[in-house]
Amino acid sequence: MDVQQLIHEQVTTHPVVLYMKGSPQMPQCGFSATAVQILKLSGVKEIFAVNVLADDEIRQGIKQYANWPTIPQLYIKGEFVGGADIMREMFESGELKQALLDAGVA
Repeated sequence: MDVQQLIHEQVTTHPVVLYMKGSPQMPQCGFSATAVQILKLSGVKEIFAVNVLADDEIRQGIKQYANWPTIPQLYIKGEFVGGADIMREMFESGELKQALLDAGVA
């Protein structure tokens, strides 16, 4: 399976997927830590997190998959949501909570 197929499988078989630096328990950058905190504050109990620092193919591949240059990247029910800044804006407006509720994960 090539890296694009692997990423597609990950984002379509898990309700909430976060490509991040580190893990939810130990984020390796401030943006990843912010993303995890926002998801927790939004009521997400289970995050399928992918540590891009552990696999350079995924680290590069995820940028191509969404045509988005930065990490973290959030996917809900297979849909690309955005990075930490977009997550923050959506959290503050209530859009993120609604998207998570609509997906049945918050």
